[in-house]
Amino acid sequence: MNSGLLTKREKEVFNLLIDNMTTKEIASKLNISEKTVRNHISNTMQKLGVKGRAQAVIELLRLGELSIK
Repeated sequence: MNSGLLTKREKEVFNLLIDNMTTKEIASKLNISEKTVRNHISNTMQKLGVKGRAQAVIELLRLGELSIK
């Protein structure tokens, strides 16, 4: 169950990232700007205290916030 670390949108963005979608593809799919996608990623990395998207994904998987389908 969601521990409340991520917002619903942040979770959507990271789920699409692990589906190998680009920032542009995620923005198009969610009908938001690429800048908004990058902001969601940055906010998540800040919450986790990590420096990169890959590190964020690993940490989110470890915490059970994301799962690989």
